[in-house]
Amino acid sequence: MTDVVDSDELMRRIQRARAYAVREERAWRARGDEAGPTDPGTARDADVRRTAYEVVLRVLDEILTPGRHPAQD
Repeated sequence: MTDVVDSDELMRRIQRARAYAVREERAWRARGDEAGPTDPGTARDADVRRTAYEVVLRVLDEILTPGRHPAQD
């Protein structure tokens, strides 16, 4: 990565990444809900992916607004 970006551009990129993670988390939640008990493999896969995007959201939220989010242990 050789591009030099200013802080405003970095914030825009982080905000775009957060928006993408929100969309993906919702999409995987919906897929898991649709699969439900009829397709446990798909539901489990969707749950793992949804959880991954939730973690990404927590990290990006902490970057954007440090200290405003409760610590998760």
